[in-house]
Amino acid sequence: MDAKGRLAVPTRHRDLLQGLCAGQLTVTKHPEGCLMLFPHPAWENFRDRIAALPMSASGWKRIFLGNAIDVEIDASGRVLIAPELRNAAGLQKDVMLLGMGSHFELWDAAAYALHETQVMQSELPAALKDFSF
Repeated sequence: MDAKGRLAVPTRHRDLLQGLCAGQLTVTKHPEGCLMLFPHPAWENFRDRIAALPMSASGWKRIFLGNAIDVEIDASGRVLIAPELRNAAGLQKDVMLLGMGSHFELWDAAAYALHETQVMQSELPAALKDFSF
């Protein structure tokens, strides 16, 4: 990420995103301290699922929906991450972009390394105990 908060989208993802959503993305907060970047069609699905949650989840609805910002991949293959979202995720220069199937996660590299270490040292969740690798 450069000093202006622009993330260079790797070519392998950029080409796919241009075809999938013409480079239109939505960025919002993730509960674990990173950001989520959605191609526009996947964002619409996620947004609708969040909006349908009951009032007991209104705080989380505000976090996900109220912080969402639409961005576009520019001619140089970058997306501008808003300062408030960069600050919320502690993003500086060294970042990690992780493909998560329907979306990406954007992590501060040091925060992700710590997160991964903690996950690897924890017990496998029940949902993975019978999973075949």
